[in-house]
Amino acid sequence: MTAEFRTRLLAKPLKITLTVLATAVAAISFRYLAGVGPVPPSIATNVLRRPWLLVHVASASTALLIGSIQFSGVIRSRWLETHRGIGRLYVLSCLFGGISGIVLAFGSSSGPIATAGFGLLGVAWISVTAQGLRYALLRRFDDHRAWMIRSWALTLSAVTLRVYVPIATLIGLPFFESYRVISFLSWVPNLLLAELYLREFSLSARPVGKGAQDTHG
Repeated sequence: MTAEFRTRLLAKPLKITLTVLATAVAAISFRYLAGVGPVPPSIATNVLRRPWLLVHVASASTALLIGSIQFSGVIRSRWLETHRGIGRLYVLSCLFGGISGIVLAFGSSSGPIATAGFGLLGVAWISVTAQGLRYALLRRFDDHRAWMIRSWALTLSAVTLRVYVPIATLIGLPFFESYRVISFLSWVPNLLLAELYLREFSLSARPVGKGAQDTHG
């Protein structure tokens, strides 16, 4: 069994797990649109939550729901137009999710560190997704896929955020102090793991602009 085969064998369960978690978080988040359930302190104390929270929930949750679909080789090979259509919706969702996330970051009551953490996440999310779109338009599909993996890693910050917050609460850390750390912890490791994944599969470990070209499109 080669190292590449072992890695790909492990990658499938990981993708399934991430898809399930992303779907669950998106479904839970949509409740904010209906005004159902308790509101966490980080949201209740955000001075810019109206109307930006609704924009953020709608767009970011949509990105969570449809993002994993884009990595299906079956859809890309058999229903390319479907892949492109979902991709356009994903890019728009990331754009509005990033913009609203930046605005909400400035309304955070957790201080300038949390503002910086979530604000930089919004900037990175928009920038990385835009790069993915750019390479798709240039028909540089290896680079396109690599940048969209980075984008998906940042989209999944919604999942890791909801993992770290309960852990911090369970071990007795003060909410707002831990939230400042989580504002970076929820996405920086995700991006680093995406880079490790890309290097393992040699998708885009080379400098940007030197990626191998695909033939589909």
